[in-house]
Amino acid sequence: MKLKQIIFPAAIAFTMVLGGCSDKFEEYERNPNRAESVSPDLVFRGVVSDMNIDRPWSNITRWNQFDCCNYNYYGDQRYDWTGASLNYTTLKNVVKMEEEAIKRGQPEVNPYSALGKFARAFFYYRMSSLVGDLPMNEALKGLEVTTPKYDAQKDIFLQILDWLEKSNTELTQLIASGDRSLDGDIYFANDLRKWQKVVNTFRLRVLISMSRREGEAGLNLKAQFAELFNNKAKYPMMESMQDNLQYAYSQFNKYPSNPDNLGFDATRYNLSATHLDNLVTINDPRAYIVAEPATKQLNTNGKTPADITAYVGAPAGEDLANMSSKMANAEQAEYSVRSRSRYYNNYVGEPGIIIGYPEMCFNIAEAINRGWLTGDAEEWYKNGIKASWRFYGIPVEMAGSITKIYNNQSYVIPVDFEGVYYKQAAVKYSGNNTDGLKQILIQKYLAFFQNSGWEAYFNWRRTGLPDFSVGTGTGNSGAIPMRFQYPSSERTTNSANWTSALQSQYGGEDNINARMWLVK
Repeated sequence: MKLKQIIFPAAIAFTMVLGGCSDKFEEYERNPNRAESVSPDLVFRGVVSDMNIDRPWSNITRWNQFDCCNYNYYGDQRYDWTGASLNYTTLKNVVKMEEEAIKRGQPEVNPYSALGKFARAFFYYRMSSLVGDLPMNEALKGLEVTTPKYDAQKDIFLQILDWLEKSNTELTQLIASGDRSLDGDIYFANDLRKWQKVVNTFRLRVLISMSRREGEAGLNLKAQFAELFNNKAKYPMMESMQDNLQYAYSQFNKYPSNPDNLGFDATRYNLSATHLDNLVTINDPRAYIVAEPATKQLNTNGKTPADITAYVGAPAGEDLANMSSKMANAEQAEYSVRSRSRYYNNYVGEPGIIIGYPEMCFNIAEAINRGWLTGDAEEWYKNGIKASWRFYGIPVEMAGSITKIYNNQSYVIPVDFEGVYYKQAAVKYSGNNTDGLKQILIQKYLAFFQNSGWEAYFNWRRTGLPDFSVGTGTGNSGAIPMRFQYPSSERTTNSANWTSALQSQYGGEDNINARMWLVK
């Protein structure tokens, strides 16, 4: 009895302690040093900053064949692609941004909901274009759905177009009401009108990216494109380079190529022949802006930096050992390197265009050429070239000149867009035919130099233009791949759905050379 009397009160006390701990468990679990909630503007800032994920002078620009690495310590041109870099973490933040806006009393339609739809469209377009089918409807549900099913790429693109339509509608409503609640905007100082132009300009990109599915029932690509183009009051779009969605670098967030790495890689990277030689062929002054002359052309062949034929690109498909040997002698280098006066002169560099006016002009010109809408394709084609020239400070309205600085010497280069450049048969628009389409696509490629992420590659994959260099240097048995593999995490954590998606798309293999629905 005595023993029982001792144990019984102790058991009661222990139960009371447990009950007290249980009541306060959530309180003890909280970390006072970690925010439990965050305002939507702070999340928005991170989301839109992530839109600059594909930066200039990255591996992506080599896969776009804008530049080449001639030194294997720093990299190569190989297309040995494995798992893609996807954006689900950013998309989770989009969900959180939308939730926090509602928690803080915002109505259902608010700037964060409108731009959240654009962000979903932007990142799903990027991700699906890289791999194909993806989890979408069952994704982003946390513990509720841990193994989400894959949605077909066609359905993803239809959803992207729907998000963009709704984003435009909500932005129209918010602008009409005078809503001023957006904050955290690093691009347009919270101007919803600017964002609405971006939304509709991006929609043109999405529609033209689907051109290979033009005849497929239910897509109505021509009708959608024509409605957007012909109803500017409902669907405002970019009107100039001032409307670009572009990332401005600074002393604190430095341009990727800057004085800090001048001594390391200024001569380790060449301009690619795919880009530079296309400029040289049409006597395009952008060659002088982005590149330096190959020193062998100066020191052996007697050319000057003012001679456009002194600028020579490196073929991405060349064996890296050969490319390296051709650059070993600084005074006899066979290929052009980046312009040091432009790309290593300061930390701010040039803005990184994410969605730009030149691309919009070329997309409209292409749509007219394809018969998707009526209009003057040549006018839009010329507008796209001129806009790209203006980005580099090249005069377009009248004859003028640019100054090429090389080895601390100045060389004046005369330029005349209308009187000389555009009169060339290779440049003047050939009409709404195959040759005209080729001109549009090559000029679009040239305007994508070091901007717009994957778009140069996506356009090449869709159209085959311009000709990409292949060979030992690009690997993959001399072929440019059609897609990335899925991240390895999908195989290990979502195996059944991953296997099913591969079977329905690619014959069961995660093959980088297989064609997705978008480009079949």
